[in-house]
Amino acid sequence: MGGFDFARTKFNHVTQAWRQPGSAFKPFIYSAALEKGFTPATVIPDEPVVLEAEETGSQRWEPKNYDGKFEGPMRLRMALAKSKNMVSIRILDAIGPKYAQEYVTRFGFDAERHPPYLTMALGAGSVTMWQLARAYSVFANGGYLVQPYFIHKIVDDRGNVLALAEPRRSGDEALRVIDARNAFILDNMMQDVTRVGTAARAARLGRTDIAGKTGTTNEFVDAWFAGYQPALVGISWVGFDQPKTLGKNQTGAVVALPIWVSYMEKALKDVPEMPREMPPGVVVIPTGPFPPVTGDTRLVPEYFYQEAVPPPEVLRPEPPPQPAAPLPEPVPQPPA
Repeated sequence: MGGFDFARTKFNHVTQAWRQPGSAFKPFIYSAALEKGFTPATVIPDEPVVLEAEETGSQRWEPKNYDGKFEGPMRLRMALAKSKNMVSIRILDAIGPKYAQEYVTRFGFDAERHPPYLTMALGAGSVTMWQLARAYSVFANGGYLVQPYFIHKIVDDRGNVLALAEPRRSGDEALRVIDARNAFILDNMMQDVTRVGTAARAARLGRTDIAGKTGTTNEFVDAWFAGYQPALVGISWVGFDQPKTLGKNQTGAVVALPIWVSYMEKALKDVPEMPREMPPGVVVIPTGPFPPVTGDTRLVPEYFYQEAVPPPEVLRPEPPPQPAAPLPEPVPQPPA
């Protein structure tokens, strides 16, 4: 819904409110990274970063993760699931903010509202909910940017059709904006967000075909959950008209995700699950755990562009050598 009461205000928050998307913007940075050779198994350090004013466009910045903790090197898949800020910043730094600024326009975002600074990695630009829904639909439908519309048909009092929307739909290759492989892999990574990541509460739906991303801005001013099932995208946002904090720890997972889950419980009640079809050019390779642990031989399938499969030492890293056991202390011998 776009507002509380149309009689009180005509302002439509869905189409007119420009808000920071926070971490709900990260999937678009990750999508850009896949096109630059990154993979879900790429390892990036989750370690402190200090950015000078010229890198942020304003002032010196020492970003932190939400929980204030750093977990060291981790794979991109887990970094997205846990919404690790330091990893997102390092990814954007590696691919270049200018490249990312141009890339996100594929999803229908306005370049001028996402200045090419490293703060873009944490969703410091501006979007409308309408834009974010359209953008997430690109992941849901396999890579097509479909223009949404409000009015399907207008008829007169006799039932004669005066106007009819004739939208172009996904599947039309003229509308493709990202590689089908990119959409498939990002979608798969965002499924993990709803299984083991910041949106794990979505497991209440009991479905395996949902995906999405939480978002929370500085000082808990905006809380988001942007999620979807292959046939339905939903964006949940909570915030004040005049931006101010929602309160301590009022994150997207706490206040926006439950709204989304409540809606999807009803909207998807009789909708069968829709498994994704893997597009040509994607390969499945077993990968070992990261960080590697001595004695842990579990293998988990991971998806890669067929031309960008990492070497074996990346897919199955060796655990660090165990320290040698100390030699026993010599036992003193009695005198002869």
